[in-house]
Amino acid sequence: MIYFAKWKIVLVFVVCALGLLFAAPNLLNERVAKSLPDIVPHKQINLGLDLRGGAHLLYEVNIESVIDERLSSIVDDLRSRLRKAHIGYRGLGVEGTAVVFTLREPEKLAEARRIASATEQGAQVENNGNQIRVQLTDEALRDLRTSLIERAIAIVKRRIDELGVTEPTVQRQGTSRILVQVPGVNPERLKAIVGKTAKMTFHLVDVSMTAEQAQIGRPPPGSMLVPDQFDTNPDGGKRQWLVRKRAMLKGERLVDASASVAEGRPQVNFRFDATGGRRFGNVTRRNVGRPFAIVLDGEVISAPVIQEPILGGTGRITGNFSVQSANDLGLLLRAGALPADLTVLEERSVGAEMGADSIRAGQVASVLAIVLVIVFMAAAYGMFGFMADVALLFNMILIAAGLSALQATLTLPGIAGIVLTVGMAVDANVLIFERIREEQRAGRTPISAVDAGYGRALTTIIDANITTFMAAALLFIFGSGPIKGFAVTLMIGLATSMFTAIWVTRLLVVTWLRKRRPQRLPI
Repeated sequence: MIYFAKWKIVLVFVVCALGLLFAAPNLLNERVAKSLPDIVPHKQINLGLDLRGGAHLLYEVNIESVIDERLSSIVDDLRSRLRKAHIGYRGLGVEGTAVVFTLREPEKLAEARRIASATEQGAQVENNGNQIRVQLTDEALRDLRTSLIERAIAIVKRRIDELGVTEPTVQRQGTSRILVQVPGVNPERLKAIVGKTAKMTFHLVDVSMTAEQAQIGRPPPGSMLVPDQFDTNPDGGKRQWLVRKRAMLKGERLVDASASVAEGRPQVNFRFDATGGRRFGNVTRRNVGRPFAIVLDGEVISAPVIQEPILGGTGRITGNFSVQSANDLGLLLRAGALPADLTVLEERSVGAEMGADSIRAGQVASVLAIVLVIVFMAAAYGMFGFMADVALLFNMILIAAGLSALQATLTLPGIAGIVLTVGMAVDANVLIFERIREEQRAGRTPISAVDAGYGRALTTIIDANITTFMAAALLFIFGSGPIKGFAVTLMIGLATSMFTAIWVTRLLVVTWLRKRRPQRLPI
């Protein structure tokens, strides 16, 4: 253990130098650090929600509304299929999680059951006399709920990624809830981005009568009134548009959307996939001179007149957009529409000042722990304790470098993990130094005592750190949020403390022994 190979000496110096290099950006201002060239380490430690401030939102996915829409779709599909097959029926409607109707002609029961079975995959078709019941099975409902949650989580993640934030938390809670935690983001802006359904459809405007006439009487069959998102009437109410119920195209065919400025006005450019572009081109070719409405979440955001066929699958949306709202709309369309509405159940925000207080408290705790450990080691082990203190400082530098390089998120529990690591970092040195003391009392020479101390304590140190590392790894795998932050800092701290205790401290001790060659160890 006294012999130290040259390659090990070089490795210690290289690792310590890289640690200083990767940890240094944390001493700089955030703007200065980002301005550094890419070839130079410039990443800083990511601060979690509790340190940086940000938003915590708990959403409920409105699954029941989607089930109702699915049942209504089955009703419309059945109505169309039964009429096409010239099968008379009455009482077609929804009962609970089933669609029921009664046949007028009992002899067509077999054909009606066949049509009902083909309407909805996974539905169970039963009949009681002339009444046919299309029931969504428990398995189909369970698969629908699971699919909705998974799709909603994926879209929420895409929307948050578009914001460019680091280390957001988006995870499922229970059967129908989604937890969203994003550091460094205003809660109101986050709600505006995450919670908006962003369901876009394109409808032809019904010009058979005005919206005012439809409001006084009733809309023509197949048409509906939709409010304008921006324009208002002289009485202060929202302007209404009379549009065809059937959408000529849906936003699910969009593959890209981005904000731009044309003639000093913000606008949103969009592009369809091949099928959507072809369908959009055919519709606009047949309806030149007619207005069409672009409807987003039940409100008209633009209603231009089709001047000429819009070919190539691209178009633009103009309206009373600000630059921010145009960017947000582009973001929402790129990420896709949510499969169901989201309702905020819980909202918490962590202010920057509260985060700064947490950082200061963590800094005080960490510095106090380091100072106390340094004083104790120097008092208990003299020169050897001072060497352990030097290794401890390098250990803290390597932890900061590891967090910066890996871009791991530092949370308040993570700071607790660092404080714990400070104690564990010197624990290995305590074991070694106590063993050296015992060997020296047994009459060994200084070199022999040091050699035996490191050799015999090494197995214990490795076993203790590996078991702790395994526990931290399990916390990271099965934990969430702050627990993961604690586990990450603990695992990084264990790895660096093993390196500094076994390599850095031993290099200092061996170098001192070779230079001084003492007759007795000052320990």
